[in-house]
Formats: sequence, C-alpha cells, structure tokens
Amino acid sequence: MASMDFDLSPKLAQELFDGEGGSYHSWSSSGFPMLGKERVGAGRLVLRPRGFALPHYADSSKIGYVLQGSDGIVGMVLPKSSEEVVLRLKKGDVIPVPLGALSWWYNNGDHSEEVVIVFLGETSKSHIPGEFTYFFLSGGQGIMGGFSPEFIGRAYKMNEKEANKLAKSQTGILLIKLEPGVSMPQPNSKTAEKMVYNIDAAPADVEVKGGGVFKTLTAARFPFLEEAGLSVSHVKLEANAMHSPSYTADGTFQAFYVASGAGRVQVVGIGGKRVLDTRIQAGQLVIVPRFFVVAQIADSEGMEFVSILPTTSPAVEEFASKKSVWNALSPLVSQVALSVSPEFEEFFKSNMQKNTVLIPPTN
Repeated sequence: MASMDFDLSPKLAQELFDGEGGSYHSWSSSGFPMLGKERVGAGRLVLRPRGFALPHYADSSKIGYVLQGSDGIVGMVLPKSSEEVVLRLKKGDVIPVPLGALSWWYNNGDHSEEVVIVFLGETSKSHIPGEFTYFFLSGGQGIMGGFSPEFIGRAYKMNEKEANKLAKSQTGILLIKLEPGVSMPQPNSKTAEKMVYNIDAAPADVEVKGGGVFKTLTAARFPFLEEAGLSVSHVKLEANAMHSPSYTADGTFQAFYVASGAGRVQVVGIGGKRVLDTRIQAGQLVIVPRFFVVAQIADSEGMEFVSILPTTSPAVEEFASKKSVWNALSPLVSQVALSVSPEFEEFFKSNMQKNTVLIPPTN
C-alpha cells in the first residue's frame, strides 16, 4: 500500500493584520497543507476596546468560539433575511456564522479587556481550500471602492463627487477603532437564545472527578447549528488526565484548537502508523484526518480544547470506554484478534467498563 505522508504537527496562527482596533490571525493552507486536504479553515480575531471589524461576508460556514471578553457585540444579517440581528458575546459563547451571512464585530468595553474569538469552519466552497476569504462592504479593500464612480453613481443615484465620497471615505481595512462615545446598536436578548449558546454554562455530557468535563453541542441541542452544518465539542481535562482514543466513523475530519493549558497528543493512522506524537499548547490548531484515531493527555496544568466536526450529528467512536468498539465484539473474537488468553481478554474488557472518554490520572 502506498504510504501517505501527513504533516500533522500542530500550528500557531500567523498574524495577517494588526491595527489600533485589533488584529486578525489565520492558519494558511500553504503553511499547513492538512487544512486544504481536509477542507477545514481557522482564524482568530482580537478586538481591542472599541475595535470594530467592518461588515463583511465570507466563502465558508464557521463557528465562532469566544475565548475571552465579556462585552463583545456581533451584528449579523442572515442570507435571505433583510434584518440585522445584534447579539452580545461573552467568554464561552458559541456563535454559528452560516455561509454568506453578513456580519460585523465590536468590542463594546471601554476598559482594557480584549475580546478574542477563534473561528473554525469548513471550506468546501471556499476560493482557497483550507482558508476563509472575506469580502468587505467598505473600506480600503471594500466592494464599494472596487466599482468605478460611474457604476456607484448609477446604482445609488449620485453625482461623481457624491459617489466618491460614498466609496472612498472609509480608508481603514478589516478592523478600525471607533471614537469614544459612539453607541452601537443594543443587543437583542430574545434572538440571542436562538443564535448564541454558552458552552461554559451548558450541562456536561461526561464529567469525571479528576478527569474533567466533556460537552458536545449538536443541532439537537442548539438548532441554529443546522444553518452552519457544524457541531462543536468542548473538552476540559484536569491535570494529567486523558481524553481517550476516538475517531469519527462518518468520514469527517476533526479540528481542535487548544484554548488553554498544554499536553501531549498522539494520532494513529493508516497501517497502524503513529503519525503524530507531540506536545500541544494554547493557541495551536491540530487537524485529525478522517478515520484516524486521536488521544490527548494533559500536562500538570490541565488542558482545554474546542473542536468542530463538519456535520450536525457527528458519529464519534470511542476505543477505550464502556462504549468502546472492543466491548461490542464477542469475547472470542477479541481474544483471537488480540491473540490473548480468555482471562486476559476478560481483564481487558472489565477495565474498560469503568471508563468514559475522560480518564483521570493513575495515582
């Protein structure tokens, strides 16, 4: 069988833009070929106080996860809707951004706290596989300035001078800083319940003393995820705890971003080959190819990561818990497959009965 070379090493984002209002960092598919291969994209937005990301749409559906901040605001106009929805964002919030949705982002805080959001998405319709391309309405790279004054004038019934004013007044690109005292539209808490979900406050799917907390968010619990076609899981590992081996059975990639802490990750792929065995830390992105098996062990400070799967009802199979595929197999099959005695097979299976996907450290 031909060997496939995968460079799966975790990567930090590259800074694409830095200005007074904040910065934007991205993972490029040229530096991280797995992104293009698995059609996954990621970026990180940092909004300084009064930082404003100009209105834009993108060629990918994605999910924003708020890593820090308590006073973020997002405005969104969904495709086929002519209404702006304004939502407040705080740490732990998950906000789906459907393909083609128009959005702007703002840090409403006047103190020094930044609002930081990591975006993970799938790029099957993007111009560059593995990357988000943004289309800005205004500013130095905006659509308004791209048309000639003649076209703008005709479209908006203006003379050339007015057309130039409309198209060229905003010279900032991507992110700008607004003057003090500008009051942005107020968030609507009624809509927020439908469009934003705080995963920090959500009930745990699995909680293990000394192990950690595992939460998964699918369209069944949060229907607005349907619009983005994605689901999210959030794993908080205690010191030295393990997120035991798992894989996706439905042919989708797993992408995870380390939100805090550090640890180790191993990935096993084709031919039983260990294709990744390395340390991971906050700020890094790891892509696990479809069907490959991944496991993580936290360092002494613990580790927290958020991951997306490009499906609304993921099929994640566990290898070492009571839900393990091993446990489903009849004893004789496991025994001959592993070439062990009946007693050892029984010992192996009984050890798994106590396990969930989170395994506390052995003292």
